[in-house]
Amino acid sequence: MLRCNLLRTRNVAEIEAGAADFALIIIAMNAGDYSSAGSRRRTFLRSALAVAAMPLLPVRAETSVLRIGLTPVFLDDQLSFLTRWRVWLERRLKRPVVFVQRGNYREVLDLIRGSKIDFAWICGYPYVRYRHELRLVAVPLWRGRPYYQSYLIVPADDRKSNSLTDLRGKVFSYSDPDSNSGYLYPQYRLTAMGENPTTFFSRNFFTWGHRKVVEAVGVGLADGGAVDGYVWETLAETHPALTRSTRIIERSPEFGHPPFVARPDMSAAGLQRFRAVLLEMPADAEGAELLHLLRLDGFVAGQPSLFDEIARMAARVRQI
Repeated sequence: MLRCNLLRTRNVAEIEAGAADFALIIIAMNAGDYSSAGSRRRTFLRSALAVAAMPLLPVRAETSVLRIGLTPVFLDDQLSFLTRWRVWLERRLKRPVVFVQRGNYREVLDLIRGSKIDFAWICGYPYVRYRHELRLVAVPLWRGRPYYQSYLIVPADDRKSNSLTDLRGKVFSYSDPDSNSGYLYPQYRLTAMGENPTTFFSRNFFTWGHRKVVEAVGVGLADGGAVDGYVWETLAETHPALTRSTRIIERSPEFGHPPFVARPDMSAAGLQRFRAVLLEMPADAEGAELLHLLRLDGFVAGQPSLFDEIARMAARVRQI
């Protein structure tokens, strides 16, 4: 569903310094002053430079610990949220849990494919590319269904751009090259239109996070962008000033929501246990509160066919 290095364990002393700094950077960015376009642009650029400069730290191998890979969540106080979720999972699973958070899907994929982590919450696009290796665990329910959309957005004060075609020769913001909603969908749309995605825009760049796409478009760093519709709609509830600075010009068809997957050699019993805990979240008071913070209704086991449309798009642009 969302794209801050965080390695959280039960022992506070084991929080890796670089990862903790990264979390603080993002929290500071999210709490920044958005009173003017200039201050928003400066805040965005400072945060982006800080993220680019962050070294990536190795994952500590601990066979007794359940390791779960994530890309950045879009919550303001993600450190507090992940701590609460970790404690809840530990209570339900009766074993230690570590969230291994990385700044992009590629790093999380490398970890899960190499069995350096046990589970990961990834996007449907990398899932279809590696589904012969990865094992589907669960799919989130948003607004009661296991689907979401890609939104193409422009600055709110741009009243002339009403379709992707209108962004020809403009600056465009993607979220992550392994994102379905934030990269594959606009690439597919351009390919289907007979356009060359590499030359259609005058310039494009990656923000490495859906929230950051909204911020980049809102402050005028980009003339348009592709964003996860679930993230945009959630921000519209929690941070309406952010989404009010953008305007949606296109909504994609529905796709399977970004799933939880298991490492290739995960045992059937281990997979079933983790799946059961996720599916039980709505029935538990604390689990339901955690879901509410994510604006999700729960999880379902899901079927690989949920991601067939993503696989079809990927094949069309020859990136599968």
